[in-house]
Amino acid sequence: MAKKKQIGRRVEGWKAKSWYKVYAPDMLGKTYLGDTIAASPDQVVGRVMGTTLGEVVNDYGKQHVKIRLRISNVAGDAAYTEFVGHEISRDYLRSMVKRRTSRIDCHIPYVTRDGRRVMVTVTVFTLSRAEESQEHAIRKMVTESILTQLPAGDVNVLLNGVLSGEITKELFKQAKMIYPVRRIEITKSKVEVTGPALAAAAAAAAA
Repeated sequence: MAKKKQIGRRVEGWKAKSWYKVYAPDMLGKTYLGDTIAASPDQVVGRVMGTTLGEVVNDYGKQHVKIRLRISNVAGDAAYTEFVGHEISRDYLRSMVKRRTSRIDCHIPYVTRDGRRVMVTVTVFTLSRAEESQEHAIRKMVTESILTQLPAGDVNVLLNGVLSGEITKELFKQAKMIYPVRRIEITKSKVEVTGPALAAAAAAAAA
């Protein structure tokens, strides 16, 4: 049986879609990040954009910081994002590791004031090889300090800490009282998608 002839003009899929301009969060100056295409605004919400902090804030010294931004809302043809995590590049981390020194990783989960679940990794680089008891003392100090500072605010407190370095400066002051350290970095963070954002992301993936 022959197929029924289509009546009217068929619009190609990509021509029926619209372009949306994606912008960074307020704390990052609402910098224009690029464009994304979708058939409707609902399909844009939940998408994750990857870039470097250096490109967003126009600072080459932060090119080693890779950030993830998720589109949280759309107004007209503008799509606005929120911070959902970051990671220090592997090359930069390798350059920080020296022979006969210790690298101490602290993996710390917490919940923000507005209910977001976050996992952060803080890495301490020592001047010389530390003993196991000293590494344990540093991990305990870092964990207690992070759990005192970050859960009291929202995700922007973490983003501000990554931007300004204020959190790691305070950790450095405390750590050097335990054992000589060379540098402390918040090397990784991940914000879990919850509530409406999770539903929007699932709907976008299914579309």
